[in-house]
Amino acid sequence: MKKSLQIGGAYVGIIVGAGFASGQEIVLYFTSYGFYGIYGALIATIGFALVGMCIAQISSRLRTKSHKDLIYQISGNTVGFVMDCLLSLFLFGVAVIMFAGAGATFQQMFGLPVWLGSICMIVLTIATVMMNMQSIINIIAIATPYLLTIVSIIAVYSLATMDLTFVEQAVIARQAQASSKSWWVTALLYMSFNIGVCFSLLTVMCGSIRNEKVAGMGGVIGGILLGALILLINLSLLAKMNVIVGIDIPMLVLANEIHPLVGLLMSISLLGMIYNTAVGMFYSFMVRFLKPSRPSFKIAAVFIGGLGFLASLAGFTTLVAKLYAVMGYVGFILVVFIVVAWLRGVRQMA
Repeated sequence: MKKSLQIGGAYVGIIVGAGFASGQEIVLYFTSYGFYGIYGALIATIGFALVGMCIAQISSRLRTKSHKDLIYQISGNTVGFVMDCLLSLFLFGVAVIMFAGAGATFQQMFGLPVWLGSICMIVLTIATVMMNMQSIINIIAIATPYLLTIVSIIAVYSLATMDLTFVEQAVIARQAQASSKSWWVTALLYMSFNIGVCFSLLTVMCGSIRNEKVAGMGGVIGGILLGALILLINLSLLAKMNVIVGIDIPMLVLANEIHPLVGLLMSISLLGMIYNTAVGMFYSFMVRFLKPSRPSFKIAAVFIGGLGFLASLAGFTTLVAKLYAVMGYVGFILVVFIVVAWLRGVRQMA
């Protein structure tokens, strides 16, 4: 159970920077649909738990060392090659976005230059990926209970001090709706995008687990925790929609409303989420091309980190951000392949 909880915590930890950090992601994908956003959150929860279990069990069975080992197995050589290239590009792109996001957060919190914040995050990320796999899992998993605590405090405060009824807040929420897609399609795209984010590191983590049931339970626990976070954040934001509409980082606004200290804790939490995702993306990208045991791994990590820093300064993040929409659909295709491969494996064992 301890190992399953570590996997589940790390599963959450990988995703939070890209999928939860500002709260704006939850507004766009769930809260802006009013009450339907709650149903969407439930669909996403089931998806995260089911697909997380499938990835974990298949990875454990195949002893995967990188996403390449699994992607070619489940989708064949031609589709596998395309998916492999897209995933690798996406991993580097999201890592760059996290570096730039850290720079912006440092500037907002402490008035430091953006480049200094980015360098701090890159140095921390490089130092972490040079550790062994178990240490990386432990570090990423640590942030999950802290994040759940902060979000729970904000949720209780938001519900206790809401100015309007949920019906009135839902009307305001729908005015912030940016997508014309159905609530359930948006929920599935959110889930599949985040599966794309965590897929690579999850295959590496669970490839080292000998027991398929332990790995699978980790995927289920992680999926349920992700769902709980989505529901909590969604309810917090819906309860305060009249306050946070049009705000870039709504969770930080709500935290500051409670007390400046809670705002500071939330800011630290934001940096922790960004760090977790940066480590997950950077490590997954590195192990796709190099074995961590090789001396060249550390040299390459420093070199790639330098490239990431330059990319974050050159406005590359705007370009890469466009990958997010594409990755939702790529992730959806990936999810289909994963579930089919898992069902095929179950049938063969039967």
